[in-house]
Amino acid sequence: MPAPNAAALSRALHSPIKIFSGSSHPLLAAEICAYIGLELGKARVSRFSDGEVRVEIDESVRGADVYVVQPTCSPVNDSLMELLIMCDALKRASAGSISAVIPYFGYARQDRKAAPRAPISARLVTDLLSAAGVGRIIAMELHAGQIQGFFNGPVDHLYASPNVVPYLQTLRLHSPVVVSPDAGGVERARAYAKHLHASLAIVDKRRAAPNVAEVMNVIGDVDGCDVVLIDDMIDTAGTICQAARALKQRGALQVYAVATHAVLSGPAIERLAESAIDQVIVTNTIPLSEDAKRCDKLKVLSTATLFGEAIKRIHDLSSLSSLFD
Repeated sequence: MPAPNAAALSRALHSPIKIFSGSSHPLLAAEICAYIGLELGKARVSRFSDGEVRVEIDESVRGADVYVVQPTCSPVNDSLMELLIMCDALKRASAGSISAVIPYFGYARQDRKAAPRAPISARLVTDLLSAAGVGRIIAMELHAGQIQGFFNGPVDHLYASPNVVPYLQTLRLHSPVVVSPDAGGVERARAYAKHLHASLAIVDKRRAAPNVAEVMNVIGDVDGCDVVLIDDMIDTAGTICQAARALKQRGALQVYAVATHAVLSGPAIERLAESAIDQVIVTNTIPLSEDAKRCDKLKVLSTATLFGEAIKRIHDLSSLSSLFD
């Protein structure tokens, strides 16, 4: 890695950090600020009577390195529009740099043309961010890693494993097996299996339609083992619940479901409550609904220290990769 030039070093040493939050997850933004030792930036996000987003920045940001914390979660379009408008306001207020901290990156599932005449919506979102003045994206567990290549600036792709693995180790798993609920998540499952010194298995899943999955087979031995099901998100929970049922039928003892992003839309909470899963471990990249907070199976781990440390290291021009060694 080349050494930073004198201008970059000078800027890092003299430009203040300012952190702002949209309305989608102010609690996470406040936790990040508490970790770094900063006050949350003063900004107001409101709506005109027709629902149009209005943003006002209530402090000077001239020359500052600004970070805007806004997961683009439900309501996805409102959250995204808030982020774009806030970044545009900061750009016009002469911020030195603007980084979008997007713990959950909405539209990440639309990363390719899955059918003729289909959009690549993830690329469109990164283009919009660039047009709004964003020079850097900090995201966690993108659904598709290639999204990093859609953005012309730096993309810092964080992983939840530094928070999740220590918690899993406290569970004292018996003959642990890490399971990917589909072929696409094998790389993620393999990384967790390495950290936990566990075996690896895969659920062969056939999807008939979006948000509809049918489990066909389990590839690997889970009989008499505690199982950790790993995925990047739980949306309607159909996939993860069917996988857990198949694993229990094949002799798994305890089934722990791990997902970074608790989207939990539609019937997800009801399905999880009635499922064969013993515990669902998620992070706080997305704020939980009141129904989700009442679900006894949910365990939420905070990502604030990871995002806070990432922001500090970016500002100090130091390495991020060592966070995940």
